[in-house]
Amino acid sequence: MELVFIILIAFIILIFLGILFTMVPVGLWITAFFSGVKVKISNLIGMRLRRVTPSKIINPLIKATKAGLVLSTNELEAHHLAGGNVNTLVDALIAAQRAEIPLEFERAAAIDLAGRNVLEAVQVSVNPKVIETPQISAVAINGIELLAKAKVTVRANIDRLVGGAGEETIIARVGEGIVTTVGSAKSHKDVLENPDSISKTVLTKGLDSGTAFEILSIDIADIDVGRNIGAKLMTDQAEADKRIAQAKAEERRAMAVAKEQEMIAEVRSMRAKVVEAESKVPLAIADALKNGNLGVLDYYNLNNIVSDTKMRESFADSNETTNKED
Repeated sequence: MELVFIILIAFIILIFLGILFTMVPVGLWITAFFSGVKVKISNLIGMRLRRVTPSKIINPLIKATKAGLVLSTNELEAHHLAGGNVNTLVDALIAAQRAEIPLEFERAAAIDLAGRNVLEAVQVSVNPKVIETPQISAVAINGIELLAKAKVTVRANIDRLVGGAGEETIIARVGEGIVTTVGSAKSHKDVLENPDSISKTVLTKGLDSGTAFEILSIDIADIDVGRNIGAKLMTDQAEADKRIAQAKAEERRAMAVAKEQEMIAEVRSMRAKVVEAESKVPLAIADALKNGNLGVLDYYNLNNIVSDTKMRESFADSNETTNKED
């Protein structure tokens, strides 16, 4: 019975120690103590209760303390609870201190919470990086297209990282500057002879205003001659004018055809009236013979005149046909 009681007591003690070491990271506290970081065990237990992994706070704090930074667990824990990356934040503060860049904890935390990589920003501030633009199409005044690529050397501006525009804005502004500069050149040959004139002109426009970067230099990496846009526009205009002229000619032809059809209809109407009038001639002659207004001799003379007229018309048609065959 005593043996069972002793085993039960030992089991309870083991459970208690397991819970204790789970709630109280003694090993982490010992590491912090010998690293010169003063942290209370009650703080570690409070982190556990707040569902914060103590190692994510204490290890960066040890690193910061060894680097000579003065930070507190409350600051780091608050940043962690706000959704920030404590380890990256501390690395950025250490890098800024080594590079003698003035960067306070509050500003670094704001940059990190804004969604920017604060460590990368410090690194770019120390070691500028190069942004390469895509191929930009620009047309000179003489209508020749130039295809240019530029390399923009930028350095991060710590003061404008919060609220400043990113790389896309830099690329867009540089592209706009290249298009404007080439577009104001009288000839594409002037640009090809002095490509550095583009970078000098663009660099004076203050393109980094309102961005998170400071532009150090703009270099034209490649420039090629593209299409003759002016000639193409003139060709397209000529083709358009040709189509307009063809449409107007077709309109005039249609009007002429309609006029011709109208005249043909009018001629046919006149012929119908003539035929109708001719059909009334025999009746009129008969009526004149009956009433004594026309004698028989006069009738035969009229027939002779009609026959002679038909014969002349026949001869005229025959001569016309012969001339056509010849």
